[in-house]
Amino acid sequence: MRLPSAAQRVQDALAALGCGARVREMPETTRTAGEAAAACGCDQGAIVKSLIFRLAGAGGGLLVLTSGTNRVHEKRLGRQLGDRLARADSDFVRATTSYAIGGVPPVGHATPMRVIMDCDLFDHTAIWAAAGTPRAVFPSTPDELAALTGAEVLDVT
Repeated sequence: MRLPSAAQRVQDALAALGCGARVREMPETTRTAGEAAAACGCDQGAIVKSLIFRLAGAGGGLLVLTSGTNRVHEKRLGRQLGDRLARADSDFVRATTSYAIGGVPPVGHATPMRVIMDCDLFDHTAIWAAAGTPRAVFPSTPDELAALTGAEVLDVT
């Protein structure tokens, strides 16, 4: 089966990183963590949300990979990082990642960014991340995803 171009870019990025995971196009939407959990047949906490923020002081983007059940405590995380986090609008997300909100993957972005990974993702042996479209996902493990993205693991809630 042929992948949509955005999902194929994610597949190519995974391969370039030496990862053997295969992007899967689901018949149902995976735009939200709840929808993704239903489509993947897993707990919502095993879904990786890829959230893009603006770093107010340093400029540029910040990618936060968080568990599907968690909300990022922006002020606390900003204090940990020594910067203020600002919400990114859809234009900033697309310009920074080359993907639209609802399908932002943790790899294959247009612009390199600092990556933070939620420590709660390590409560799961298998996790699922977005793969470029609102219906594409790929499986991973917390250790593998941290290595692929060069993420710093922190408590983000």
